[in-house]
Amino acid sequence: MDSLAGIEGFDKEAFDRVHTSGDTITSIRLNPLKGSVLNRDWPVMQLHDASKDEIYLSQAIVESRIPWSQSGYYLSQRPSFTFDPLFHAGCYYVQEASSMFLEQAIKQTVDLSRPLRVLDLCAAPGGKSTHIQSLISKDSLLVSNEVIKTRMHILKDNCIKWGADNVVVTSNDPKDFARLPGYFDMIVIDAPCSGSGLFRRDKSAVDEWSINNVALCSQRQQRILADAWPSLKEGGILIYSTCSYSKQEDEEIMDWMNEELQIENIRISIDREWGIVETVSDKYHSYGYRFWPFNLNGEGFFLSCVRKIGTEKKFSFRPKNKPEPVNKKDLPLVHKWISDSGHFFIQKNSIVYGIPGANIDDITMLLATLRVLYSGIIVGEIFHRDLVPAHSLAMTRFVNNTVPYMDLQYESAIDYLKRKEFNLQSKELGWIRVSYKGYNLGWVKVLTNRINNYYPRELRILKDL
Repeated sequence: MDSLAGIEGFDKEAFDRVHTSGDTITSIRLNPLKGSVLNRDWPVMQLHDASKDEIYLSQAIVESRIPWSQSGYYLSQRPSFTFDPLFHAGCYYVQEASSMFLEQAIKQTVDLSRPLRVLDLCAAPGGKSTHIQSLISKDSLLVSNEVIKTRMHILKDNCIKWGADNVVVTSNDPKDFARLPGYFDMIVIDAPCSGSGLFRRDKSAVDEWSINNVALCSQRQQRILADAWPSLKEGGILIYSTCSYSKQEDEEIMDWMNEELQIENIRISIDREWGIVETVSDKYHSYGYRFWPFNLNGEGFFLSCVRKIGTEKKFSFRPKNKPEPVNKKDLPLVHKWISDSGHFFIQKNSIVYGIPGANIDDITMLLATLRVLYSGIIVGEIFHRDLVPAHSLAMTRFVNNTVPYMDLQYESAIDYLKRKEFNLQSKELGWIRVSYKGYNLGWVKVLTNRINNYYPRELRILKDL
């Protein structure tokens, strides 16, 4: 607490009060790829009062819009998201409200109407990556990276559930991106930090916090920034954020960037009613944006933006080996499952990937340069002159309309998500796409005497309601 004294906007009495109140804030961000839930009438998520943007979400009313995010909403309480099929369908992401301020930073610093190459460097579990993807154009490309092995699979799973095809998920150390000099138009670094901004939400963060840990995090943040910097193009934007209150991890990092890197500090326009505190460094006149939980409905957060000045050699790449396209005789199998939407279909072993035509050269290069976990859409696996559809295909809007589907009632949807037996009255045999309220959940295969549930085992619901 003493370490916060003198930081602009800090109020010890208000800080104590909000952290001992026991109050919690729950917020979600809707997925524009899956359509607006505000215009639908559903038992689990249904329209309540359109004039107030209120909906019911598993008995929790969406009370108001998060003012700095077009698709972010506050809930009246925290429902059991595990038992909402729409959560598993990727209709929304449960995300802390303050971190959605990233939307303002992006909208105010880049031209979102043109194709962009964006790197989310420290991306797990995927909140900022799914947010970025919702803002950029369909011809843009997002590289979503996580170096920590225990966190990279949840990032991949959340990107797949979001249903986008212009995302590449990687697992590389920040220094590896120096192989791509001047490549990215924007880099977002939500840096690993001491976590003091999460004290109210996560009590374990209090026990793990220390002055020494702050110093270690500050050094790590400088290394991450220095390693990633060469991959940002001249004139490109870097957005830096933490969930820490410490100046050593926030304003002092901005001072370090001014001293060590060639940057132009950027000011973001904010509404006074939002309760965000703008800080300005006396030394370098760099702007930062602090979120104090006693001023607004959100947790502790800090964000700052800079533009790269000076020169950086442009990246050039000539692939030695292009990805192997799907054999022409197998293309009819692929087109049976995925709509004709400008994808280029490549095949690695027996797995078929659908890559957006606008991104094929970039993804070819990234496959040869980085450790790629996932890219585009996995359409399925060719097996004995047939294609076994992948779960990732079901999560997208590109499934061919001719593919049979069945909409499940709530109880059956939960049983499906648990990989249990469930009632499905189908006259069709073979592969069927199952959905809930029109939103895809995955695949089943109907045989004459049973139904095989193909929901991914690692994603299944393990607990009971």
